[in-house]
Amino acid sequence: MKITTPGRICLFGEHQDYLGLPIIALAISLRSSISAIERNDKKIIVNLPDVNQVEEFSLNELNYSKDRDYFKSAIKVCKKKGLIFSKGFESTIESSIPIQAGVSSSSSIVVGWIKLISNLADNPPNWDNETIGKLAYEAEVQEFDEPGGMMDQYTTALGGCIYLSQTPFFIKKLNSGLGAFVLGDSNQSKDTLNILKRCREDRLAMMKKLNSQYPELNFINCNFEHGNSLLNHHEQVLLEATVKNREILIQAMKELDKSKLNHNKIGELLSEHHGVLKNLLKISTNKIDNMIKASIDAGALGAKISGSGGGGCMFAYAPENAMDVARAISDSGGHAIIIHSEDGTRID
Repeated sequence: MKITTPGRICLFGEHQDYLGLPIIALAISLRSSISAIERNDKKIIVNLPDVNQVEEFSLNELNYSKDRDYFKSAIKVCKKKGLIFSKGFESTIESSIPIQAGVSSSSSIVVGWIKLISNLADNPPNWDNETIGKLAYEAEVQEFDEPGGMMDQYTTALGGCIYLSQTPFFIKKLNSGLGAFVLGDSNQSKDTLNILKRCREDRLAMMKKLNSQYPELNFINCNFEHGNSLLNHHEQVLLEATVKNREILIQAMKELDKSKLNHNKIGELLSEHHGVLKNLLKISTNKIDNMIKASIDAGALGAKISGSGGGGCMFAYAPENAMDVARAISDSGGHAIIIHSEDGTRID
C-alpha cells in the first residue's frame, strides 16, 4: 500500500490560526509518500531515507520516547477510536516537501501515516479525509499539549484551497483554480521559537491586558481603538498586525469564493499580507525579502513569506509567467519550485 499527501502554503491568515482566527490555505503539488508491507510480528519499522534514519518500536510499547513522537501518537489516537492492530508493518517514508521550511512537511507525513495505518488495521474504518485531518490534529497537537492550530492537518488531508475557521469550527472549499505559484526555499533555518514568542505569547498577553477593561473582547472582534489607552507601543503594533491580517483575509475570502478569479487582486492581497508580516510582526529576513522583490520585478502578481518565518520559504503568485519568476528567485539565491493546487491525501 502507498499513501501520498501534499504539503501546503498559507495564503492568508499566517500567524493567526493559533489565536483562533480563520485561515485560507492551499495544498501544493509537492507530496510525501508512505509505503508499507505487513509483518508477522508486532514490530513497527519506519525507514526515513531522506534523513538517514530508521525508527523501530513495538505495538505493545507506545509510551513516548521523545518529543513529538508522532508515529506512536497516531497509533494511540487510532486505537482510542476503536482500531485494532494485531500485526506490525515496515514502512518507508520519502518526501519532496522541503523540511522545516514552512510548508507542512511534518503534518503531511502525520496525515499520510494515519491514512496508512487506518487502512492496515484489522478493522479498517471508512474514514473520510476530514476525519483523517481531525485525527492528525489530535495526534500532532493535542497529544503533546501544543498550542498549534488546525491549518496544516486539514489542508494536507483535504487538498485544494480551503477556508478554515476554528471558532466556530467551519471548513469551506474555495476556488482552487489559481494557476501556478513559485515556491522559493531560502535554505535559511527558521527562528521558530523566538518568533512564536513575539507573535503568539506576546499577543496572548496583550489580549489578557485588554480583557481587564473589555471582558468580552477577543481576537475576532478587537479593533485598533481598543488599545489606545491600555497598550504600550509594542502591543499596539501587535494589535494593528492582528486586525490588518484579519481584514486582509476577509477581502481574500470574497475573492476566492468567486467562480471567476481576479488574479491581480489576489496577488495584491498576498503582497499586502506580507507587508504586515514583514513590517509589523517582523518575521521576514533580508534574503526572503530580496527573493520576493526579485519575483515581483519578474512579473509575479504578489508574494509572501510562508510559515512561521525567520527563514524557510516564500512563494510568489505567477499564473502566467512562472518560469520567469522561478529564474528570478533562483538568481537571488533561492531554490525555486513551480507548484500548483493539489488533491489531498490519497491511496496511490
